Amino acid sequence: MDTVSLNSIAVPTLLMAVGLFFFIRASVKDRTEVLSLASDRPPESLSRQLKDYLCERSYRVAGFDPEQNCVTFEGKVRASWFLAIFLSFLAAIGFLCVALVLATLIPRLSQGIIALVFLSPLAGVFYWQRANRREQVLVTVKDEEKTSPMRNAEGSLATIVGHRDELAALQRAMPDLQPTSMAE
Repeated sequence: MDTVSLNSIAVPTLLMAVGLFFFIRASVKDRTEVLSLASDRPPESLSRQLKDYLCERSYRVAGFDPEQNCVTFEGKVRASWFLAIFLSFLAAIGFLCVALVLATLIPRLSQGIIALVFLSPLAGVFYWQRANRREQVLVTVKDEEKTSPMRNAEGSLATIVGHRDELAALQRAMPDLQPTSMAE
């Protein structure tokens, strides 16, 4: 192969390696979001329903701020075996591609460069150590201000801060709660 062909293969392979690095790093990224939900129920009833839901999902009450009327729930998030193995597999393929390109570009290193593939389990270990962590969900419930004549006299507004997957599961489990924009 000529040098132009090798370089045209090396550049995309190295870009792929950089992308793989950021993909593995993003697998443990914090994805905390804020969700605001409106309900026709009084705040006490909504608070009780949210507490029961989160306790069913293995969260426990970790704290309460009476000034803000904010309850902090804490739960342990477990890492996924599948994702740890999948990330290790992707890393093995990525390291193999990089090793093959480097072995072609620098033939003197061809014997030992393939050993890069043995570093692939580090991706799974990285994910496993970072993904097993404590997650917090902050719940604030207050009386909803009635600015519209279309709304009932009773009602409450819940502001929930937590992982986006947990918030999506909450919305699926409680379809009667209506998302509101944060500007309201």
